[in-house]
Amino acid sequence: YLGVGAMVVGGLWALINLLGPVKRGIASGFAAYSSSNPDAGSLPRTELDMNMKWVLVCTGLSVIPIFAVYQIIVQQVAVSLTMAAIMLIAGFFFAAVAGYMAGLVGSSNNPISGVTIATLLFTSLLLLALLGTDSAVGPAAAIFVGAVVACAAAISGDTMQDLKAGYILGATPWRQQVAEFVGVIAAAFVMSPVLFLLQERYGIGTADGLAAPQATLMASVATGVFGSGLPWTMVQIGGVIAVLLIILDKTLEARGAEFRTPVLAVAVGIYLPIELSSSIFIGGIIAWIASRRLGSRQPAQTGLLFASGLITGEALIGILLALPIVLGQVSSVFSGDMFEVFAGTE
Repeated sequence: YLGVGAMVVGGLWALINLLGPVKRGIASGFAAYSSSNPDAGSLPRTELDMNMKWVLVCTGLSVIPIFAVYQIIVQQVAVSLTMAAIMLIAGFFFAAVAGYMAGLVGSSNNPISGVTIATLLFTSLLLLALLGTDSAVGPAAAIFVGAVVACAAAISGDTMQDLKAGYILGATPWRQQVAEFVGVIAAAFVMSPVLFLLQERYGIGTADGLAAPQATLMASVATGVFGSGLPWTMVQIGGVIAVLLIILDKTLEARGAEFRTPVLAVAVGIYLPIELSSSIFIGGIIAWIASRRLGSRQPAQTGLLFASGLITGEALIGILLALPIVLGQVSSVFSGDMFEVFAGTE
């Protein structure tokens, strides 16, 4: 819960820092295709984004199915409309924050956890006032709003990296943006069965299943707000810690220090299980030592690519191992039952 408070303050701090760039980006997007702009029709191919009007139309259309999902959950039109409005506003601003951070620094600096927790806490408090403490659907409804915002922030960071790479290669932005639409829709049909498969075999967020610290944190916040069990004192202390970290980080930045204390990174370390944060810490030390000893940044980039392969390989192997286990209804691919399945004797 210290991490919750730090995450909320960190997410809001990121939003405050980026209000100016977000405002300028929106204004330039509308101005690029304005009829009063004499250069609107003479932009080079590499500067042609999707028309902002079509972006708004697609955004409006996407709200309809999300509202329908909310309505299925809460069965109250007014509450579903409120949820959709929160999702739209928070998703817009936090997607802008996530996209800007990922485009400027990299995907590893995408503050998804911070913006999701901030949205979830605000949504839970608002739904608490609308539905009451005895609502059975309140926590789930809040998580559904937070989940949409989390997806928006994740896709925003990914899209910004794609557009940045496309700019370097000389791609046409609007074509990339259309491809992003197609990619998101196609991925939705692939991700669902994969997640169901992992849930069926391992369990997600359970004691003996796959670790899901962010999801566990979201569930704790939502149920804590509605069950009056959220330790607000710990949340407030976490917020104070975040404020102190921000002050320290700005001081180190002013002094040109090599090491910094980014508030969202520290907040993630507060709530992650020790077995995960200790591994991340060890990996960071290895990367730092390699970079210092070889005297260039290339080792860090090589380590990043190597680590990306490890992460991707581990995820793919987990899915491939889950397939025969679920289809063959056995406990392990290394058990005798699995060999009987392959031999056709079971």
